[in-house]
Amino acid sequence: MLAAFTFNTAENLPIGLLELISGSLRVSASAVGLLVTGYGVTVALASLPLVHVTRAVPRRHVLTGLLAALVVSSLIAALAPSYWLLLVARLLTALAQALFWAVMGPVAVSLFAPEVRGRVVGALSVAGSLALVLGVPAGTWLGRQSDWQVPVAMPAALGVVSLVTIAVLLPASRPEEEPAAYATSPDVRRFGTVLTAGTLSATGAFTGYTYIVKFLGGVSGFSPSTVSVLLVVFGVACLVGVSITGALLDRFPQPALPTAVATQAVGMLGLYAAGTHPVAAVMFLALMGGALGPVFMVTQNEMLHCAPGRTDIALAANSGAYNAGIAAGAAIGALVLPLADVRGVFLAGGLLTVGACAVLLGGRLLPASPFQRSRGQFSVDDLR
Repeated sequence: MLAAFTFNTAENLPIGLLELISGSLRVSASAVGLLVTGYGVTVALASLPLVHVTRAVPRRHVLTGLLAALVVSSLIAALAPSYWLLLVARLLTALAQALFWAVMGPVAVSLFAPEVRGRVVGALSVAGSLALVLGVPAGTWLGRQSDWQVPVAMPAALGVVSLVTIAVLLPASRPEEEPAAYATSPDVRRFGTVLTAGTLSATGAFTGYTYIVKFLGGVSGFSPSTVSVLLVVFGVACLVGVSITGALLDRFPQPALPTAVATQAVGMLGLYAAGTHPVAAVMFLALMGGALGPVFMVTQNEMLHCAPGRTDIALAANSGAYNAGIAAGAAIGALVLPLADVRGVFLAGGLLTVGACAVLLGGRLLPASPFQRSRGQFSVDDLR
């Protein structure tokens, strides 16, 4: 949980430190924004290849190596005298995170009984969500009190604690021998449905969320100081949504994903339709935030149940697809914005999320895939 919190904080710190980094290194705000965009694209592209390369390495060794990379890259970033060295350090952290999210889930849930795996995934997701609610705001405040290098270096200290704990206490079993190495109910069709719906949902969410500040100020009429408060409200709603969903995931696994995606669609379309009214805008913003975190968490949990092969490969595919959806959403928003203003951006994002709902509905209407093998093994004919 500490490692998940640290990686997510490191990923998003430049958002709160944008002006400080821009002024210190004498680069544009858009260049600093690339530190976040490039990070996400790297995670999207590197997740599957890295899991494939390390598929036979004991996970204790993999995780300690990833945390060592986090420590080193954070220190390099904090000491970087130029923008380009900072960018290189960020990409090193992104490579470590790409593999971390793929192997963390199977390792963590393997330590617990199968009937509580949903709660374990939920706990990890709560820790990741705390990065936006606690980690980034705290890092932003610390940067303003000192300099941007101080909060950028903080993940190194937290990473050392996680590294030592995992190196000392985690068993070093072979990856394929772990209890969660293969799904409980492998299903090729279900895997494809969840992957597609999750990607569409991420694309829709970030089509709008990328421009949420502009929407709240320009459409809802909130002042800049109030918008800052509402961003905290959004983060708290995300944390609450993850906490509630994680607590109920083992009892109600089937409706979890459709509920989260449908809630996101209602929130985004509600902002489009009624966002000019401040009270309605806050209500629909909270709905959108309450769904955003659970969508990714539930798709990760689904991978542990329906992956057609190794769960770490499926989790890497899910993480990569989700990050690709984030990048695609930001790009779609940028295309829609000059054509239909910022309200149109939320309409586009809401319709994409409705598309995710349609994919899930279609998947439920189709019969279950007959191609199931013990321990999730599939032949080439099955995959065809």
